[in-house]
Amino acid sequence: MIPTITAFERSPDRGKGQARDMRVRWALEEVGQPYDVRLVSFSEMKEPAHRALHPFGQIPTYQEGDLALFESAAIVFHIAQRHAGLLPDDANARARAITWMFAALNTIEPPILERVAAMFLERDETWYEQRLPLVEKRIRDRVGQLSNRLGDADWLDGAFSAGDLVMVGVLRRLNGSGLLDPNLAAYVARGEARPAFKRAYDAQLAVFTAASTGG
Repeated sequence: MIPTITAFERSPDRGKGQARDMRVRWALEEVGQPYDVRLVSFSEMKEPAHRALHPFGQIPTYQEGDLALFESAAIVFHIAQRHAGLLPDDANARARAITWMFAALNTIEPPILERVAAMFLERDETWYEQRLPLVEKRIRDRVGQLSNRLGDADWLDGAFSAGDLVMVGVLRRLNGSGLLDPNLAAYVARGEARPAFKRAYDAQLAVFTAASTGG
């Protein structure tokens, strides 16, 4: 059965691949699983039919038969469990890959999202100029620790895994910010160079392009 995911009808990031259906698209492309996409508007996301799938009225959602999931990383984890290619066979390596998924979301992403919120929602506040450097310092501290752990390896723990997929998805929000050192910038670039990423990115970009041209 082909799963169906939901995505923004009009991408708020203008096709830069930041919307979180990107992580799900990428995971499905990595494991070679075809999928359908149902586009939803911002108003539809708040309606009861969509909230039955995602109680917080967001995207993405994932439907496969009687199964309905929300939260991008939970969906990626489900895909990785169901299909070979994103989690190692070795039990210990598998546990470490899952740990990196949690680290990406719980340790690395929060200060990054705090910076995004500050830049887009708080720029006019009187304390913005004082607050932003503090947020960016927290980011530098975290990504510095991550860079040290990565060292000269290509991926976080041996072969590419769901842990890398989620981590690269999180770090991409820092592209162009100057907050990624050369080591992590190269790590993100390796993720973006994967054929599965490119297919997912092109698919998401096509939605924005079609919406922009009225197609």
